[in-house]
Amino acid sequence: MIGYYVHHHGVGHLTRASSIAALLRDDVTVFSSRPAPERSPFRQWVPVPLDTGPDARGATAGGALHWAPTGVPGLTERMAMIAAWIERHRPRAFVVDVSVEVSTFVRLMGIPLVVLAMPGQRTDAPHRLAYTLADRIVAPWSRTVYDPEWLREHSDKTVYAGSISRVADRASAGRRDPDTAVLLSGAGGSSLGAGYLDAVRAATPGVMWRGVGTPGDPWVDDVWPLLDSAGVVVTHGGQNAVADVAAANAPAVVVAEDRPFDEQRATARALGEAGLAVALDAWPDPSAWPGLLQRARGLTADLRAATEIDGAAARAAAAIESVAG
Repeated sequence: MIGYYVHHHGVGHLTRASSIAALLRDDVTVFSSRPAPERSPFRQWVPVPLDTGPDARGATAGGALHWAPTGVPGLTERMAMIAAWIERHRPRAFVVDVSVEVSTFVRLMGIPLVVLAMPGQRTDAPHRLAYTLADRIVAPWSRTVYDPEWLREHSDKTVYAGSISRVADRASAGRRDPDTAVLLSGAGGSSLGAGYLDAVRAATPGVMWRGVGTPGDPWVDDVWPLLDSAGVVVTHGGQNAVADVAAANAPAVVVAEDRPFDEQRATARALGEAGLAVALDAWPDPSAWPGLLQRARGLTADLRAATEIDGAAARAAAAIESVAG
């Protein structure tokens, strides 16, 4: 049995966990404050209460942690649920994506710990604690693309698995329409305002735009046909969105949204510096898009190969199994 904590923000942590768990030999029990998916490779989904409340105090415990407030019954309940499950099942390993507090708690219970790394500036004391406690760190990106200095001190226990995509095994139709573009907005929150995509359309006559998750446009469960056929894909800098675009080997513009620790800016800049995508730190004025699309169409690097999409989920699963013994 393997335990797996899935953070509730956005859909990326869940999507990644699903890809990895499908390749694990052990049964996987997930703990999360997200609603359970209708279908998944997990044996069990344990809903845990949110660790927030109006009486929260001392959230960082003097800077030692990110979020461990007093006065929040939900925090006590979720930790008690995890502890009871660990005592009952004695899992061979526990994977955390992501929470410094859950990582610390699980390791204090004497369970082998696997932590998923995140891009950005993770040099603060809580992150250093989690990475130090981990028996294995899985970095879901290619080291040739992104090799942060703060992670190098843990190189002996870090596995750079490559970018993990839910569409890695989909077959390409091999046809792109140069006069189409797709804009992917994130489920974890976006600074895109209503009317932005309409303004972009007006600035790029002759380009057929499709918005996915943008204001006024519906969410699309299966984005593969769009990614596989678009002349250019514009995406936020979330890891899973970037991985899906890379799996399609699409000419890409990656726009970083504001996230803690500059997570998306680190990803976008790494891709831009490697010549794999047009990278932006913020959404530009609509008038900039004719030039940006032209730059993206001129990219020649193999995005899929560079991000090591093929076998990434399997490498992550193997790293977890190595800890589980």
